Amino acid sequence: MIENLTPQQCWDLLQHDPNAVLVDVRTKMEHTFVGHPTGAIHIPWKEAPDWQLNPNFAAEVEAAVPNKDAPILLLCRSGQRSLDAAKLLEQAGYKHLINILEGFEGPLDENKHRGNLGGWRFHGLPWEQS
Repeated sequence: MIENLTPQQCWDLLQHDPNAVLVDVRTKMEHTFVGHPTGAIHIPWKEAPDWQLNPNFAAEVEAAVPNKDAPILLLCRSGQRSLDAAKLLEQAGYKHLINILEGFEGPLDENKHRGNLGGWRFHGLPWEQS
């Protein structure tokens, strides 16, 4: 079963469970230039320029997080790619998958801008740029 938790709930889980791992599934450009949660492991779900699924995604997660019982928190821009990635990891045998609602940047506002209505950064959680 895949849980959906808010960024704040995920931050709390990361602080209290030493086995929990945060995986950022966004593109390299997003991760590097838009920013990413401090301590996140970066494993792209899709990548430019062709936007095809990363054929090695599950294998890369398994290399980074071999314990299939560990909580894996998945983050993208707004919460959709991370949910798709969680579904694939569920098929790969992972037991405790968490989709981070709102993602890193949150939903679009009335001006089609992200970051004003929700997301990891909006809630003031630790993040950095590379």
